[in-house]
Amino acid sequence: MKLLYLFFLMLPLHYTSADTADPIDKTAELIKQGDIHELAKSFSSTIELTIMDEENIYSTAQAELILVNFFKLNQPKSVKILHRVASNPNFRFAVLILTANTGNYRISFSMKNLKGRFELNELRIETEKAK
Repeated sequence: MKLLYLFFLMLPLHYTSADTADPIDKTAELIKQGDIHELAKSFSSTIELTIMDEENIYSTAQAELILVNFFKLNQPKSVKILHRVASNPNFRFAVLILTANTGNYRISFSMKNLKGRFELNELRIETEKAK
């Protein structure tokens, strides 16, 4: 009987932890899917966006349009998370390797926690240099 109580006690913990996805994993999955429209929902009101040598600060709508165009030309095949920083409760940072139909790209991004929601405030896409 005690095991049954323990089971029911632990059940809500399982469901609440499953609902709160890690923002780094969620961002990596959206990049892998090329779902920029969904990714843009996590953008800050302005985002520092660097694609190759083009760097600027854009509004959410501008950044979304630029990324949609990039992903139309470079269709994702896979994404691998190389590095993540998740030790600070108000900041996240990650480095990904994106394998696309046109080659490999290194993507780094940072997110800040604003009012309980992580917002993407910087995204860099660079050609992955061969080792």
